[in-house]
Amino acid sequence: MTTRIFVPRDAAARAVGADKVAAAILDEARRHSLGVEIVRTGSRGLFWLEPMIEVETPDGRIAFGPVTAADVPGLFADGSPPSASHPLCVGRPEEIPFLKRQTRITFARCGITDPLSLSDYRAHGGYRGLERARRLGAAATVEEVVKSGLRGRGGAGFPTGIKWKTVADTPADRKYIVCNADEGDSGTYADRMILEGDPFLLIEGMTIAGFAVGATKGYVYIRSEYPDAIRTLERALVLAEADGLLGAAVGFDIEVRVGAGAYVCGEETSLLESLEGKRGQVRAKPPLPAHKGLFGRPTVINNLISLATVPAILADGATHYADLGMGRSRGTMPIQLAGNVRQGGLFEAAFGLTLGEIVEDIGGGTQSGRPVRAVQVGGPLGAYFPRALFDTPFDYEAFAARDGLIGHGGVVVFDDTVDMAHQARFALEFCAIESCGKCTPCRIGSVRGTETMDKIIRGERTAANLALITDLCQTLKFGSLCALGGFTPYPVMSAIKHFPEDFDRQEPRNSGLAAAAA
Repeated sequence: MTTRIFVPRDAAARAVGADKVAAAILDEARRHSLGVEIVRTGSRGLFWLEPMIEVETPDGRIAFGPVTAADVPGLFADGSPPSASHPLCVGRPEEIPFLKRQTRITFARCGITDPLSLSDYRAHGGYRGLERARRLGAAATVEEVVKSGLRGRGGAGFPTGIKWKTVADTPADRKYIVCNADEGDSGTYADRMILEGDPFLLIEGMTIAGFAVGATKGYVYIRSEYPDAIRTLERALVLAEADGLLGAAVGFDIEVRVGAGAYVCGEETSLLESLEGKRGQVRAKPPLPAHKGLFGRPTVINNLISLATVPAILADGATHYADLGMGRSRGTMPIQLAGNVRQGGLFEAAFGLTLGEIVEDIGGGTQSGRPVRAVQVGGPLGAYFPRALFDTPFDYEAFAARDGLIGHGGVVVFDDTVDMAHQARFALEFCAIESCGKCTPCRIGSVRGTETMDKIIRGERTAANLALITDLCQTLKFGSLCALGGFTPYPVMSAIKHFPEDFDRQEPRNSGLAAAAA
């Protein structure tokens, strides 16, 4: 009898030794003459338990973690496959509280299936969405996405269906689907998890989009820092085409393009410039990409998670998805917990959980055991929220009402040792480094802001320099061409507003003498 053991090949699991664990399991199986089949999967997203292996039993899978290569001999100590009595056993995966509380739609297969097995993908509901889309027809497919309430998961939160409808209604000789997988926000990894753990889901979502709007070509723009994801997706594209799911057989093709690492290329028009082989700089709008996008043609450009959610919407119906969430934030969001947090990982849930529930209940507080002081949501340009705002629901409008943004769903936790003045400086320096240089507020304002923040940290004319920072942030917010400069004020001003004590610095008494001596 052969026992199947599932070991993640996700980059996060490999980083902590998953490959060595898989090799050690095979060695032990040979030593005990056991029939063992290793299945490499994606990750379920419980990163504090990685590498988490799962053993198939007649009663379902049981999980063990975190497992190191040194632990493997002990798992096979009695000459048989690992059993539930072992101390590293964490029980049935679906009963682990972190997973049990989730509403998994987009990530339903991650960590469960072999990411490069089409038969596995189909056995777990894959391609039902595309089949229903073809039965409905192109116009009705667009309408399903509109009715679902799905919004862009990359940060802006623009209704996905409206974007599709605009492209569908714009006449052109050729149209494109572009997937933005340039996942550059700090503390985010949802795109990578899909690419490495369920790539056929993205392929199906892009194929549905192409069918719905009349596009014949798709591009996936991936950051160069994701080599494992790139390899997995490229292999999946070959397998899909060989199976007649891409290419001439369906009139839609997908190509992978790798970016050079510019954060600004996460902005849709900069990304399009990069795809065209140009320098990644922001385009002035209008025209919108939906009217004149890639190579001047109508283009649907969506975040990876938006496209990867479409198959489930089509498979189960728009109403099923729209019934989840709150207000105008419908469906689920992959919340990505990172930073100083005890239980870091991906938590997919319907909109509406409070920030406090996410950080304290789901994340388990800080890894250091010290009190949580600040939480940054929405990447390096997201606002810092203090504990006083932990009642904020995870919802686009609720965050906007408190001068914050959800972005790509990254939640980075800081304990009470963090210096918020330095965090504000980091945001300005980040903008200065990553600016494409096209507009003056972003290019120059971020540099002057960094210099001014250095003066504040040194205690030089604190009140006057804080007033100057406030003025600079207003210029950045309303004068920048894109969100890189426009959003930089969020972390800076939220840090000043909610943590003023970190900016109330006194100028050293001998600073004048020191300056004269210098």
